[in-house]
Amino acid sequence: MRRLLHVLWPWLLLVGVSGCTPDARALDSAELAFEGQTYRVVHLNLRHEQLSLHWREPQSGQPFGSIETLRQWGERRGQRLLFAANAGIYDHKFAPLGLYVEDGKTVVPLNLAHGNPASGNFSLLPNGVFVVYPDGRAAVRTSTAYKADGKAARWATQSGPMLLIDGKLNEQFIDDSASMKWRSGVCARTPTEVVFAVSETPVNFHAFGRLFRDKLGCRDALYLDGSISQLYVDGEGYAGAPAFMVKPYAGIFAVFAEP
Repeated sequence: MRRLLHVLWPWLLLVGVSGCTPDARALDSAELAFEGQTYRVVHLNLRHEQLSLHWREPQSGQPFGSIETLRQWGERRGQRLLFAANAGIYDHKFAPLGLYVEDGKTVVPLNLAHGNPASGNFSLLPNGVFVVYPDGRAAVRTSTAYKADGKAARWATQSGPMLLIDGKLNEQFIDDSASMKWRSGVCARTPTEVVFAVSETPVNFHAFGRLFRDKLGCRDALYLDGSISQLYVDGEGYAGAPAFMVKPYAGIFAVFAEP
């Protein structure tokens, strides 16, 4: 028996190592308590996780609308959905209100219109852009800074307001604001480490910004959306707003496990 184990051990070790592929690794997802509120936080390492954006089904041109529809689409293609989150704010026609870039194609241009009350939180300035560049590096930039950069994007969504700008809370936020909603946001802690967060209970902008600054260690962070926001993690399900609050999305972030 000992001789058999001695012979088989290298093969058993090899099988164990080969089973630990990047696609089999669980995402870094955790429930986080901060200042009496609870959040779901997901860290993505862009060296290993391929983040993408999806609005319409490529063949039919129909909007996915929901994370579940996107998950089923991936399943038919032999891809397991590991992570998903709604992207930027959209208009009454369920189209992105600002910049939307999908796999290098600018579907909706950058929106620098100011002060339109119909735009809701998008008009709280500065608003901003979350972008993944063709080299796989990510950033959060104010919309004006993104335009000034003049860099091509592979994936990008525009939303608003900015939660943090260069380590400082957006000056329009009020500490004791009574505007309490489920909220989602994103930051790039480093060019290859992206952090998504959604509140499990309603919070105001000031509290949500402090989460990114004081707990998550971000310097620039972008608000994605409010009462409809959810994160999905494979094996954990949904976090964020209750299902009855959710409406169709115009853009969905996703990480798929390849076949």
